[in-house]
Amino acid sequence: MNTNNVCAEDVTVDPEISDEDREIFFMVMSTELADWQIQQIVTPSNIYPEQEQILAAHWHPEFVPMNLISQRIGAMFPNCKDEMLIPTQHNEMMSYGDYTGVEVDCYASGFNQKVQLLLHFENEKIEKAHVLKSMLAHTFKYRSSQLFEFMDSITKPIEKRVREAARKTGADKNLVEMVRIYVTKIQTMLDENWSDISKASVKNKLLKNYFDAMRPKYGNTLINRAQAYLKAIKAQVKADFSLKFFYRATEVIEETHALGGCVVIPHPEEFWPILLAKYDVDGIEAWNPQSQRYTDFLISVINEQNINRASGSKEVFIFMGDDCHMSEKTKTLSTQDPVKAAREIGLQPAWDDLNIRKKLIMAGIDRHSIIREYKARLAG
Repeated sequence: MNTNNVCAEDVTVDPEISDEDREIFFMVMSTELADWQIQQIVTPSNIYPEQEQILAAHWHPEFVPMNLISQRIGAMFPNCKDEMLIPTQHNEMMSYGDYTGVEVDCYASGFNQKVQLLLHFENEKIEKAHVLKSMLAHTFKYRSSQLFEFMDSITKPIEKRVREAARKTGADKNLVEMVRIYVTKIQTMLDENWSDISKASVKNKLLKNYFDAMRPKYGNTLINRAQAYLKAIKAQVKADFSLKFFYRATEVIEETHALGGCVVIPHPEEFWPILLAKYDVDGIEAWNPQSQRYTDFLISVINEQNINRASGSKEVFIFMGDDCHMSEKTKTLSTQDPVKAAREIGLQPAWDDLNIRKKLIMAGIDRHSIIREYKARLAG
């Protein structure tokens, strides 16, 4: 059978969990790296010998060990003379070199929206961060619960979400039933193996990764249709997810500054109102792979605010965030998302874009100056 032409109506899925189902489950849940994955991690696809500074304050190690990440960075930027790298795992503190960071989900009560903040620290400053660590643990657990609501929407099912997702994506009843059976199997295997699995793998992308692993069996056409349907369900879950159990952005900012840390706003295009809220932040991300449209405008606005800031008030730094997720480097090339796979720690082309660079030069800003000044603020 040509799997690229398999249709949902041609598929009969046994609701019983097979050995093949378990094999796929444990493969996508595993955080252990095979030799080919390690080689793929430490061997970048491109090398940038001309870049002498690395400023990376928004990236996600996930389950990839820091020593392998360091090897990849060293290979990518062989002539680096100055660097500042701060990992920002979602709702979980991680350290690299002298610095610790986290990207935290929180609630902006002024405009009733979930936002994210990057928190950065010198390592020794988090030794007494008991309150903040407790806040992060709560947020991590609550944010992870979204996966279970996602699965329940499909398996219980929540009919309104199923109908809406099927309508938007053209999923017929055969595809909806196929997805329901497989997600039910995944739920059962999670329950059966909960004490033995890595909680780092318990996230929304579990379903995406599981279905991607079935491409050899069902082909791209059918799996792409299933993925579109899953994505539509997930979008509804995220839109309806209660915000009241997140900590307020102001609470997170206050706790961070009390510890001597700094706060940066990422993804400005996703969270426009946060720029109007005038939070006490130390930096704003003017560019990342998902947010490029308003980079030039944001740089102008930040520069103007810095010029006109009140005497004694602090400068707001300009950041470019690569938003690299290292787990993407562990996938086979055929299952990688090419857009996400292209992201690299420390690779931010906006710094070298001629039009953007003109504004940065006029403001006296480059990678080197931000590294120097931000290190000084974190040390203060």
